[in-house]
Amino acid sequence: MHKKVILIVLDGAGVGDAPDAAAFGDLNANTLRSAVEIGRPNLPCLSKLGLARVPGTYLPAADTVAGAYGRCTQRSSGKDTTSGHWEMAGLLVESAFPTFPDGFPPAFVTAFEQAVKRRCIGNCVASGTEIIERLGEAHMRSGDLILYTSADSVFQIAAHEAVVPPDELWRICTVARGMLTGPLSVSRVIARPFLGSTGAFVRTGNRRDYSVAPPSDTLLDILAGNGYDVMGIGKIEDIFAHRGLTFSDHASGNTACMESMFRTLDKPVNGLVFVNLVDFDMLYGHRRDPHGFAAALETVDRAIPDLLSRMGADDLLVITADHGCDPGYRGTDHTRERVPLLVYRHGISPVDLGTRETLADIAATVLDMFSLPQTLAGTSFYQALLSAQKE
Repeated sequence: MHKKVILIVLDGAGVGDAPDAAAFGDLNANTLRSAVEIGRPNLPCLSKLGLARVPGTYLPAADTVAGAYGRCTQRSSGKDTTSGHWEMAGLLVESAFPTFPDGFPPAFVTAFEQAVKRRCIGNCVASGTEIIERLGEAHMRSGDLILYTSADSVFQIAAHEAVVPPDELWRICTVARGMLTGPLSVSRVIARPFLGSTGAFVRTGNRRDYSVAPPSDTLLDILAGNGYDVMGIGKIEDIFAHRGLTFSDHASGNTACMESMFRTLDKPVNGLVFVNLVDFDMLYGHRRDPHGFAAALETVDRAIPDLLSRMGADDLLVITADHGCDPGYRGTDHTRERVPLLVYRHGISPVDLGTRETLADIAATVLDMFSLPQTLAGTSFYQALLSAQKE
């Protein structure tokens, strides 16, 4: 008998109140509060799943709730995409990935330039949209790569597709990934292609992320190793370095990822469908656009009835986030927040899952559901779901 878990990550959709937010300089950040109070989204379906009862969402109370709800505390030491996704897959990141607030060491940059036979400009902390406007024209004249980073552990290379075709930029990024080891082992190398002309540059959907490989097995490896389907949609394949997946669709953007998810659910699936909705973070969080963030939440909300109609009696829907990216906060970087946890199964009564100590509880629950040994971090809440099942 086939059964599946649909795990949807609203990338960056934090709910504030991380216990260590002050240590990250993120005291009082709250992504969903900003989206709700400024953008005023109408979210009847997500609210009915329990989102309105999650502390920190600032949504109007829902009349009825059908689902389990709570919030997760990230135990891993970073507030980045890789740490968040690895943790929900049962792997805690105990030591933070290195960051480079002053740019990358000159000796490394020189070695990288020699390896790829192109010079670099930039090598600083910057917003992706700002730096291509500032250096895009110089890049187009010289062919030099635009190298930049952020408060996160990333090595980003931007290039105009007419100057450096995407295939070549991706090759260059794989070279960087191979060179960034030891103390330079950033969590992700990111290819950032763009098009357009001065004053009107725009990033394209040909982005690629090259994550450092997980140091040990994750939920994906265990499921795939036990013969289950593991289907990654969006940048999941990048985050897990293409490991533990039996199928992947590198769809770009929320709309394409949701369309891919529904196509996948039209087929028999026995295992995990893992979906990342990147636009919340990339287009609206980092660009500090609470109205766009709110509209994107409404789009997901409208898809919920169709999603629930495709679930079997034993299937599980999990909606969560990997970190915060508060569109109403200062700066343009991720914010250290707790994240929402919504879980739905047909026939479930409302159940408060409380504040979980780690995102890894999601992985433990999935292992429990498939009757696999608990070899990862986290504590399962699967029995709480079964206890809330209506007769």
